[in-house]
Amino acid sequence: MAIIGAPNAGKSTLLNRLVGAKVSIVSPKVQTTRRRVLGILVEGTAQIIFIDTPGIFSPGKRLERAMVRSAWQGAEDADLVLLIVDATRPRLEEETRVIIDGLKRSGRRAILALNKIDAVKREKLLGLTQRLFDIGIFDEVFMISATTGDGTADLLKALAARLPEGPWHYPDDQISDLSLRDIAAEITREHLFRQLRAELPYALTVEPETWEDFEDGSIRIGQQIFVQREGQRSIVLGEGGQKIKAVRLAAQPEIEALTGRKVHLFLHVKVRENWPDDPERYRAMGLDYDS
Repeated sequence: MAIIGAPNAGKSTLLNRLVGAKVSIVSPKVQTTRRRVLGILVEGTAQIIFIDTPGIFSPGKRLERAMVRSAWQGAEDADLVLLIVDATRPRLEEETRVIIDGLKRSGRRAILALNKIDAVKREKLLGLTQRLFDIGIFDEVFMISATTGDGTADLLKALAARLPEGPWHYPDDQISDLSLRDIAAEITREHLFRQLRAELPYALTVEPETWEDFEDGSIRIGQQIFVQREGQRSIVLGEGGQKIKAVRLAAQPEIEALTGRKVHLFLHVKVRENWPDDPERYRAMGLDYDS
């Protein structure tokens, strides 16, 4: 089941809501999700594997092209496609129109979820629902709020009922294909996005470095934050190291909740000028360098 949509439509928020745990990071910044992330849950006798994809938009740089290609590949590979639309937007976004046109060209049908209904008047919802359903590619339409959970239980039941029969691919207690180390690094990246706001989120990436288990049950986690220029390194560190300290203090308790253990988090900021053009970084993110 591929979850697709324009940037900031609420795909990752919905995935986390359905799985019941944070497996994909969320921030107010568009293009937060860079890789395909699997969220795995059991609904009745069905194991549902959700693919959280990067937002689909008009890409420019290599990294953006790779992200959009990853999203479309997720839709191509999935048995079902769930299109998330932000119902609060004053008009249908160009990115959403492009996605609908892409689905039409490929002959794919989809299930539509109008998100953020808690912030929209009912009259607008009904009109938007009818306009989208009349396009002719949607089998069902659901009104949901990924943030509050409104409507998501009905959506989940409908998705489970539509899945083709087949064997389970993962243990029943596994919730993602990402390792704990990778999810922990993503949590740190989320808090960098939140702390830095508009300054330079897209110029940085976070990778696991070390993971050391102690006898008292705690973990020492080292992570590397890569930026492209020395000036960006200074921004991430902040005056007297206050910015990076704030990131660590925000990320550490979330990683502790993820692992169920005491965490000692160490963050190292390094300059790597060409990381957005380094094939190894793309492999680490599961993206196609040649997109």
